[in-house]
Amino acid sequence: MQFKLACADFTFPLLPHDDALDLIAALGFDGVDLGLFEGRSHLQPSREFRNVGKSAGRLRKKLADRGLKAADVYLQTAVDFVSLAANHPDALRRRKARDLFLCTLDYAAACGSRHVSALPGVRFADEPRAASLGRAADELAWRCEQAASQQVIFSVEAHIGSIAPRPPQALRLLGRVPGLTLTLDYTHFTRVGLSDAQIEPLVKHASHFHARGARKGRLQTSFKNNAIDYRRIVQVMKSTGYRGFLGIEYVWTEWERCNEVDNLSETILWRDFFQSLSGD
Repeated sequence: MQFKLACADFTFPLLPHDDALDLIAALGFDGVDLGLFEGRSHLQPSREFRNVGKSAGRLRKKLADRGLKAADVYLQTAVDFVSLAANHPDALRRRKARDLFLCTLDYAAACGSRHVSALPGVRFADEPRAASLGRAADELAWRCEQAASQQVIFSVEAHIGSIAPRPPQALRLLGRVPGLTLTLDYTHFTRVGLSDAQIEPLVKHASHFHARGARKGRLQTSFKNNAIDYRRIVQVMKSTGYRGFLGIEYVWTEWERCNEVDNLSETILWRDFFQSLSGD
């Protein structure tokens, strides 16, 4: 299986964005996972969306100059998961979240990405779970329709703290939203002690993939201490016909103690590992 490997620009938040892109290109990656994370990434919606065409066009040139492709544009509308969640009970907040998503589609098209990721929404404690889930399904169905109209693949990342914190909930959500795919990251499930076998049914629903080291109790760890069998995952990808990018996604933040590994060295180790499997 020949991989299209990507590296997240938000792996290196202490570098200026141009330098992060230079580093990713120097490491030989095919693509970049672009973070549009309000309040905590190089590219923030509140700035980039002032003039979507201009800012995305500038980014497209930067990528082309370095021989890189936009593997994914990942929208996170706020620093927290709740205030602008896609399924927020407040209609005005949902409207703002929709507007940001539409801008993201325009931004992705203008910078050359055919893939957009976002968060699926959360469970709101003051209402039945079914209400939060139903609203999330409605909002994500609308996003799938909007993305399809621009020939963009849309996915969500089932994650810690979301409406889909475990594989069964993720599968239930996928079943309610035709066309919805996953940006699949085993580490969110590994961290809470789930086995690879429990996560594996999600692979066939993935259109994008995040990889890094993890183990029970640690969302992010080193290559050496990793407990996920990525060799097995690659075999499952082959059997399910996976065609997306494989993004190596180390982050550097105090959240979940994700600032305790050497992102550069770990990224190189995982790059070499996946390249060693490309002929299998």
